Amino acid sequence: MTITGQAGTEQTAETLRRLEDGRASVRLRAALAAGTTPDPRFVGPLVERSATEPEFFVRDMLTWALTRHPVSATLPALLRETRSERTQARSQALHTLSKIGDRRAWPAITSALLSDTDDEVARSAWRAAVVLVPEGEEPALAGALAAQLGRGGPETQRSLSRALTALGAVITPILRAAATAPEPHVRAHALATERLLYDPDAGFAFLIEEAKRVVALGGAGEVGR
Repeated sequence: MTITGQAGTEQTAETLRRLEDGRASVRLRAALAAGTTPDPRFVGPLVERSATEPEFFVRDMLTWALTRHPVSATLPALLRETRSERTQARSQALHTLSKIGDRRAWPAITSALLSDTDDEVARSAWRAAVVLVPEGEEPALAGALAAQLGRGGPETQRSLSRALTALGAVITPILRAAATAPEPHVRAHALATERLLYDPDAGFAFLIEEAKRVVALGGAGEVGR
């Protein structure tokens, strides 16, 4: 529902002012208001605020508010942000696109984003990619994601493994090829990811440590079921 007339104009202006307030609690309530009563005038400021907002819980509300607006209004703005020089702008735009789930955004998921040097951007791109990937494109996406195996710390590796396993059995041959890579950390990540595919409730920390031990012993180990 959109409030029209003078009262609606004043309420919109007040919400926009509050989005820039120095207090996180005020910004949170403003984002909630923007999503509760959508208005096209909110879209640009919500997207812009997402690029700079320091508080996670406020960013989460900003994303929710954007999902409440028509895709015809949000999609162009978010697609522009995926090409921003600001890392948070890219990562938040990708996160919001994954929540909206409109596959018209798929062309924005470029190889540059999937391999972005900023881990948070890359992780957001991986999550968005598995939501937006068109039918038939899964093997190509799996190959692009597998090229990042071994990257980063535990959280980044967990995110990549979750993204890969979301693609299903199509990843199995790609992971088995990666399990013979020359780099031990790539082999271990591939082994842990395949185990996760068949046992999604297993703890990733345990799986990766087990895989590292297998690799250290010079084997590919028993992977799969």
